[in-house]
Amino acid sequence: MQEKVIIFTAPSGSGKSTIIQHLLGIHPEFEFSISATTRSPRGQEQDGVEYYFKSVEEFERLVKEDAFVEYEQVYSTVSYGTLKSEVQRIWDKGNVIIFDVDVKGAWNLKRYFGEKALSILIQAPSMEELRRRLVSRGTDAAEAIEERLNKAQSELDFADGKFDCCLINDKLDETLAQAEALVDDFLAKS
Repeated sequence: MQEKVIIFTAPSGSGKSTIIQHLLGIHPEFEFSISATTRSPRGQEQDGVEYYFKSVEEFERLVKEDAFVEYEQVYSTVSYGTLKSEVQRIWDKGNVIIFDVDVKGAWNLKRYFGEKALSILIQAPSMEELRRRLVSRGTDAAEAIEERLNKAQSELDFADGKFDCCLINDKLDETLAQAEALVDDFLAKS
């Protein structure tokens, strides 16, 4: 299999993780790229499973060592990045890499990988629906939700026209079918 990557991005709460998990379940050759982050684990998250959890100092050292394909300070105290070693680990196994990254990180990945990449922006049908989803998750305080909503609007403004396609996640079954078709078309190209 060729070295290919599929990049999913979305404002927090848009449903990209659900879509990615669905695709991982039907494509055994797909492997989720695990990002490095300086944020603390949530719930039952484990280092090396959901994220590579790094201290701010470790993360900054890796930046200086040019160890990232891309990285971004997403919130005032939280950074995320894609390690070059993670990309190589997955390609060495002959797998297709699935990325779940913020909008700016996705844009940087698309520019880095070019035609090897399919970039898909996922959106909630409205900001009101996005708010409802974030509140119903029950993982963030009210002020964090407001910060996420403000960030979502700036991400969507930035993303306009920068990705291969945009899926509005209104009806999950339809969105999953659309994602499958986009991925299948991309994989069929040589």
